[in-house]
Amino acid sequence: KQSWIFLFDRITGQPLWPIEERPVPQSDVPLEKTSPTQPFPTRPPAFDRQGVSVDDLIDFTPELRAEAKALEMVLEAPVLERPRNWSLTLPALGEVESLQGRLARSSAGPRRRRDPELPPPPPVGPTPSPWGFAAVLSLLLLLAALLGGCMQVTTTVHFPGPGRLQLDQSFVSVSGQRLPWQDRYADELRRQDLPHRLVRQGGDLVVRSPVLPIDQAIPWLQSSLTVASGLGGLDLPAPALLIEERNWLIGVRQHLRLRFDLSSVQAWPGLELAVRLEPLALASIHQAQPLAPMARDGSLIWRLQPGVPNCLELRCWRWSPLGLGTVLILVILVLALGLQRVRWQVGFRLPELPA
Repeated sequence: KQSWIFLFDRITGQPLWPIEERPVPQSDVPLEKTSPTQPFPTRPPAFDRQGVSVDDLIDFTPELRAEAKALEMVLEAPVLERPRNWSLTLPALGEVESLQGRLARSSAGPRRRRDPELPPPPPVGPTPSPWGFAAVLSLLLLLAALLGGCMQVTTTVHFPGPGRLQLDQSFVSVSGQRLPWQDRYADELRRQDLPHRLVRQGGDLVVRSPVLPIDQAIPWLQSSLTVASGLGGLDLPAPALLIEERNWLIGVRQHLRLRFDLSSVQAWPGLELAVRLEPLALASIHQAQPLAPMARDGSLIWRLQPGVPNCLELRCWRWSPLGLGTVLILVILVLALGLQRVRWQVGFRLPELPA
């Protein structure tokens, strides 16, 4: 309240700059005793004005200046003594009528009780609609929606092996507090009987699927995003995920197409949507709209833009260690047979026994 900053050494507790005890005005309230001095730090200076003087009064016009001075004089005027009949005070003992005299006066004759007045009749007619309350409620719901939208939503696609996927849905609250929307989302997933594992930490919620075949992972992703959009009041089409794999001896050739239609999603402040694909490199990107993915820690981060369709196409190889080892053994075997044939042509044949 005083706009002063007191700085102390956090180890010794001693003030960094001297603190002076200065005399201050005393209170004029009856029976109230205040300290004659108050501590004042010498440094740093106060960050707000200290007291009000006549120079601080309004001076837009001479009339306003005179009115401000008159009000200032009223505020500094001495306390006026109120007449006794203006206040409710307890009478002295000598002024109170005795109980015996009061009972004798009341027994002299019956006193007629005054009937209470009837309450006024209630108003009639149609009740007006509470538009003001509805407007305030709509504003509160809008603020709650804005605050609730301050989160980072990330879908992570893991490629543990050919023909298998593992999906993660991560909802990170920017405020660090758990949102009611996250609890409703977890309850709805349980009702849908989707295989998943929940990981909670503060305001973070991670929904992780088991390692699933591709034909089961795609419906899992579509169902989880449909639940999330339904709780958010959005009518979003199901995401399109198409994966084509061709198995060769040395590995698997993968072709992935991913599409999120966010045309009906507005760009809420604090709302971030992204897809994480791992392990992948930038060289596997064939097409990306409207934003290009970024490489980070052996994975691709593809941020989604609300209000437009988002498309991503990837082409990559998943090398097989077993297939590469087999090809290497075949190459070594072919080289060994070739060298042996050259030896025979030169004349280095197998030793023969004498005739």
